[in-house]
Amino acid sequence: MQEQMNESILNDEIREHMKENRIDHMTYLEGMEVLEDSDIGDEVIRQMEAYDYDAYTAVDVRRALLHDRCSVEDFKALLSPAALPFLEEIAQKAQMETRKHFGNSCMMFTPLYIANYCENYCIYCGFNCHNKIHRAKLNEEEMEQEMKTIADTGLQEILILTGESRGMSDVNYIGEACKIARKYFKVIGLEVYPMNSDEYAFLHECGADYVTVFQETYNSDKYETLHLAGHKRIFPYRLNAQERAIRGGMRGVGFAALLGLADFRKDAFATGMHAYLIQKKYPHAEIAFSCPRLRPIINNDKINPMDVHERQLLQVVCAYRIFMPFASITVSTRECARVRDNLIQIAATKISAGVSVGIGGHSGEEKGDGQFEISDGRNVQEVYEAIEKVGLQPVMSDYIYV
Repeated sequence: MQEQMNESILNDEIREHMKENRIDHMTYLEGMEVLEDSDIGDEVIRQMEAYDYDAYTAVDVRRALLHDRCSVEDFKALLSPAALPFLEEIAQKAQMETRKHFGNSCMMFTPLYIANYCENYCIYCGFNCHNKIHRAKLNEEEMEQEMKTIADTGLQEILILTGESRGMSDVNYIGEACKIARKYFKVIGLEVYPMNSDEYAFLHECGADYVTVFQETYNSDKYETLHLAGHKRIFPYRLNAQERAIRGGMRGVGFAALLGLADFRKDAFATGMHAYLIQKKYPHAEIAFSCPRLRPIINNDKINPMDVHERQLLQVVCAYRIFMPFASITVSTRECARVRDNLIQIAATKISAGVSVGIGGHSGEEKGDGQFEISDGRNVQEVYEAIEKVGLQPVMSDYIYV
């Protein structure tokens, strides 16, 4: 009891110290690249703040479903509460768009966490710098062993992840991981801390194809209360990461809000608008969405996605598909097998398999603790068979280098 009391007092002292020394979350830090010639971030926030989803009615939803092409207004209607009674019709339209543009294919990949050191204090994340977890990072030999083990399952796409620590996982370290991955995989994605465009260019030269960045929430006031320290606290720098990645030569970028942190309808709308405006400005860029919901973390099993239930998740996924029919949509192991198997039949086009969210764990025991609790622990073969069972074709890679 005394130990718990002492720890509580210490945590209170840490929070008070951080509050007194907290940096402005809207001001760029030294070394952060500012895109002076871009207004995409400002436009996303302006449109999100103006979005009143309660203003939409059943008439608006029906109109949106009748249109061959989904406008921004239609997208707003499809995300509104008024659309929930039409979820079956929305799902049917989303499925039609999915089959039209992706056929019966479903892409497979797996994430590889190579380090969990983090310099940020994000109160909902298991990697946050004040959470007492087992920290670790893979060396080059360990990375190669992990990647070889993954490749032996037949997977040809990998997503490389780290905690957000430039000190422990610098750009060169991530670059070496990309070079090793290129020996085993046809497609390499990154989900690491935001970088400047020249650093993205370097990682692209090392073999990276695309970059995913979770904005977490597009509500800057809420963002400020959730990200208490570290470079991640700087809201606009994270918001413009995808554009810097494209300028650095990445052929694809992924977008996501962590559903449940704030008003999920506004966050989902902002995510869609962000992707839409990037696609409009950079038509060559490949666009992808992820639709993660909050999950419990080590030392906090009370975290949950609040009012984002399965119906609301389906609504968001289908709205993304109808609004941007060419975009890839990933459904992660944050969701259970039943939900994932349902979503790939309707709108999702990419699914992870054989997932470990700890450091390593594919070729042996995990060397460090995971970021969150997963819901679907199926291996690659089990997911492959599940895809076939619902009448779809598992695809390991749809990209060929010539």
